[in-house]
Amino acid sequence: MNQIILNQCEVKYGFENMNFKRVTEMLSEAFWSNGIKIEEVKQGASNSALVQGVFWNYEQVAYSRVISDKTRFAYILDVYVDEKYRKNGIGQLMINNILNHDDLRDVYQWLLITKDAHGVYGKSGFKHIGRPDDWMEIRNERPNC
Repeated sequence: MNQIILNQCEVKYGFENMNFKRVTEMLSEAFWSNGIKIEEVKQGASNSALVQGVFWNYEQVAYSRVISDKTRFAYILDVYVDEKYRKNGIGQLMINNILNHDDLRDVYQWLLITKDAHGVYGKSGFKHIGRPDDWMEIRNERPNC
């Protein structure tokens, strides 16, 4: 972990503090939101319980958000760290900030989906779903807006 970069990062919360042009650039490269447009990114953020960004030298280099009722359940999504800044502890920082955020202190059931970051989430206590047969989904294609 490069402590120099991590120590120089600034964490910001709230819709108004995000650089959505930059967030869209990052998320549009992610496998789960390839090609996403800024309107969809903004709408998702505005409907979220928590939005978090990490900035280095005033440039947004990471983003995450949480959907939650702030009582029983929270779903962490859109966790993204710019490739140039990965392996510096920024992802771990964001997850720990989320899990310890005052707005989410009453939440006791957390969920997320990951394809390639099990190690990051595992360090914060996440495990594979204990009752996978209980979960169901509807997965539609993204609308062309």
